[in-house]
Amino acid sequence: MRLFYAIIIIALNSALVFGQEAEFSINKAVYKFPKTAEGILLKHTYLVTNTGDAPLIILDYKVSCSCTKVILPTKPILPGETFDLVVTFDTNGKYNFQDRIIYLKTNTKKQSHKVRFKVNVIPKDE
Repeated sequence: MRLFYAIIIIALNSALVFGQEAEFSINKAVYKFPKTAEGILLKHTYLVTNTGDAPLIILDYKVSCSCTKVILPTKPILPGETFDLVVTFDTNGKYNFQDRIIYLKTNTKKQSHKVRFKVNVIPKDE
């Protein structure tokens, strides 16, 4: 009988741990920069919050152009904590309307989240 109760306690404890999940929340997923002259390095900070009950890990990111860089956290974001996700965009060689989507690979149930920015770049020759 003791073995039965021990197994039940272990199973319930395991279920509670497995039920915990990290949740990704962001203050504003789309940011619009003001009109910018070509050649300027733009920088924006997105505020990421872990609204779940397990540590949030941002593993990697994907973007269509090497002109966009993201500074990822070096350690997990604990439940209730925030992280300043810094994104830079090099406008050198870019012109007119630019729309960039950054896909973030995370340990959440959804596994992928996106942030986006837009900017109208004025070419140097104008």
